[in-house]
Amino acid sequence: MRILLDTHVVLWWLSDDPTLANEIKSMIDEEPDVFVSPATLWEVAIKQSIGKLAAPDDLVERIRDSEFRELPVRFDHAIEAGRLPLLHRDPFDRLLVAQARCEGLSLVTRDGHIPKYDVPVITA
Repeated sequence: MRILLDTHVVLWWLSDDPTLANEIKSMIDEEPDVFVSPATLWEVAIKQSIGKLAAPDDLVERIRDSEFRELPVRFDHAIEAGRLPLLHRDPFDRLLVAQARCEGLSLVTRDGHIPKYDVPVITA
């Protein structure tokens, strides 16, 4: 299975947070095609800089250096994100939805707005 992780899922996985179900954690640990978008690192860095996320200063580097596969942001992703209906106003989540749709990935998330889009979702 090919999956893309939402930002909160990455954070829960990195911190071994019990919020993340063991079944999802095992899937993330065992699947070879687990992707993280640069948008996730961008979101984390912004939230840290404005004080919305208390985390180690090197958190974005920890995410970058994890075993996850990078899913680069491409032109098609930006076009798709811009054309999505405004069911969700968060630009980071909209980009993740677009990437998952364009690349045929399932998005692992607990965000209740994301299933409103035509994208495969695995509830975290």
